Amino acid sequence: MSNKLVLVLNCGSSSLKFAVINANNGDEIISGLAECFNLPDARIKWNISGAKESTHLPANSAHAAAISFIVEDIIKKEPGLAEQFVAVGHRVVHGGEQFTKSVIITPEVCKGIKECASLAPLHNPAAIMGIQAARIAFPELHQVAVFDTAFHQSMPATSFLYSLPYHLYKEKGIRRYGMHGTSHLFVSREAAKLLDKPLTETNVITAHLGNGGSVCAIKDGQCIDTSMGMTPLAGLVMGTRCGDIDPSIIEHLVTREGYSISGVMDMLQKQSGLLGISGISSDFRDIQSACEKGNEQAILARDIFCYRLAKYIAGYAVPLGRIDALVFTGGIGENASLVREKVLNLLTIFGYQVDTDKNETTILGKQGVITIENSPIAMVIPTNEEWVIAQDSAALVSA
Repeated sequence: MSNKLVLVLNCGSSSLKFAVINANNGDEIISGLAECFNLPDARIKWNISGAKESTHLPANSAHAAAISFIVEDIIKKEPGLAEQFVAVGHRVVHGGEQFTKSVIITPEVCKGIKECASLAPLHNPAAIMGIQAARIAFPELHQVAVFDTAFHQSMPATSFLYSLPYHLYKEKGIRRYGMHGTSHLFVSREAAKLLDKPLTETNVITAHLGNGGSVCAIKDGQCIDTSMGMTPLAGLVMGTRCGDIDPSIIEHLVTREGYSISGVMDMLQKQSGLLGISGISSDFRDIQSACEKGNEQAILARDIFCYRLAKYIAGYAVPLGRIDALVFTGGIGENASLVREKVLNLLTIFGYQVDTDKNETTILGKQGVITIENSPIAMVIPTNEEWVIAQDSAALVSA
């Protein structure tokens, strides 16, 4: 086993994903999820080399208790494992314009992450809690912050600026930042390999589709546009997020319908998207099951999801000029073959033709091309954000 092992932590407001990754080859030694923080049924599940285990955490546990359990009851029970760690890598959603690449965490970096908290209020404070807990657990290890927004810092001003008074950008930092950067980075690298092209000569559109979703236009290996905005709320229809809407809707709901600003924002973040349209669930598997039973609202939610996605993809032909491949990734992108088929059928103006057999069998971690031989290329590539975090963390520590 290599000694280039990195503990990767991805802290959400009420959950924590974790993994122990070999930075050299991406091998996953341990992976797991702690969830239901601050609730009576807080729990944790994990996988060690294929063996699955789970247990309840003490009632109302949060990040510190979960990390303590991960260290004391999982990692330290694997002889010699902790001694091979070179770093702890943290996924941080928002780095604003302060952080254009991954960094070793210092008190100044923590301050910067806190200053960006208003741009990702559900995620950045949780990342700080994870960093603090990891420092206690591994005081001798470097902690590294890997930012979702960093990959998108190559966008030109024509992509990242909003058509608002310019001083709001210069003085307040109001602009498009984008998210899912580690995922878009990983799958664009892998796409270049599958295309047998240098990354610096590869143009792809990547669609990361999960409970959150975003599309990215990547030209010569660099992001030049992306669908999420200043926060993760903009862009595509998502599980519970609305994506792009007319901003005047907010004013209408507040002044005419009696909503509070906080009530409207809660609705846009947590009650909209697939959940809002379908009235059933934010989970696409539930939506598809309801579609198969003829539920009209579920069918509408699915079709709106596909239509808006196809429109974004088509629009990104403009900055790219040439599309070497369209890449689907994320939980929906990797497994919902019907979504991929519907989206590609909406993009027939570009000549896409689905290979039905390949599309239906390229699921559950498989990668490959899903279009016929003479069609423009669309492919599925399972994402691996944890490996990107491990690679960056190990490289910074080595440097």
